[in-house]
Amino acid sequence: MQAIDPDAVGDVPAVRAVWADAVAAPEWEGPSVWVHGDLHPANVVVSDGTLSGVIDFGALFAGDPAWDLGAAWVLLPAGAAARFFDAYGHADEAAIRRARGLAAMKSLFLMLMGQNGDRGIPGGKPNWGPAGRAALDRVLKGV
Repeated sequence: MQAIDPDAVGDVPAVRAVWADAVAAPEWEGPSVWVHGDLHPANVVVSDGTLSGVIDFGALFAGDPAWDLGAAWVLLPAGAAARFFDAYGHADEAAIRRARGLAAMKSLFLMLMGQNGDRGIPGGKPNWGPAGRAALDRVLKGV
C-alpha cells in the first residue's frame, strides 16, 4: 500500500501534535461501551440533511466512547463539534482529546483511500479524499 502524500496532509507537525495530545490524554476509566468504531461519511445514511442510519458494523466493539466521539469532526460541519459534545453530556476534556486524535487518524485514512482511488489502486475510493481533507481541516482547527 502507498503511504499518504505528506504534501496532501499539509501541516504534518500539527497533525502529529493532535495525535501526541490524544495519546497523552488520560485513558478511559469508565465501563466499556458499545461503539461503532468506523464512523465516516460512507458508513452513515443521511436523509434531508439528517442522520437517519448507520451501516457497516464490521468494527463494532466495546471500549472507549472516544472512538465514536471523533465523528464530531469527521461527520459534522465546521463549528458543530462543541455543540455535539455539549449535547452528548458525558464528553470530558480527556475524551474529547482522545476523540480528536482518533478523528485525525480517520481523516488521514479517508485521504489515503481517496489518494489510492486517484492512483487506480484496487480498493481505493477517489470520492473519499475530499471528505477526509475537510475532516482533517476541522480537526486541526479544533472546530
